[in-house]
Amino acid sequence: MSSEKPTLNQVNLVVEEMDAALAFYQALGMRVRCDGGEWPAGSGARHIALDNGDGAIFELDNPAMARIYHGGWRARGVEDRLVILGFSLASRKAVDDTYRALTGAGYLGRQEPYDAFFGARYAVVRDPAGNDVGLMSPIDQHRRFTPTT
Repeated sequence: MSSEKPTLNQVNLVVEEMDAALAFYQALGMRVRCDGGEWPAGSGARHIALDNGDGAIFELDNPAMARIYHGGWRARGVEDRLVILGFSLASRKAVDDTYRALTGAGYLGRQEPYDAFFGARYAVVRDPAGNDVGLMSPIDQHRRFTPTT
């Protein structure tokens, strides 16, 4: 194995409803970096790259596009999803405000904002494709605690 460390530089999310997913992530503050429309022509495949100017590229692909670049791709049910997409926010208040704005726009809240044991304000919203999206403030070491089970 190479001694070079891999660097996370992109996340690809396969979504059934591209326009709904795009609206959600734009409401979260992501901006479109590249939307080439359908490619190749007539395939129904779509790819949109998003970013917030500060880190990894976030890409949305529909199933037709996923089948082009990932020969082993198959659709999975919501119950099979094991990923939480994490987005950091500048403050504890920003977590509350973002959660309120997204749920107010009709997106499903999965975890209301709360003071998490790891010292951050944390909330979870479901995107239109059924993925959980975590919203997290900076960690305050003074707010850390050991959770009880």
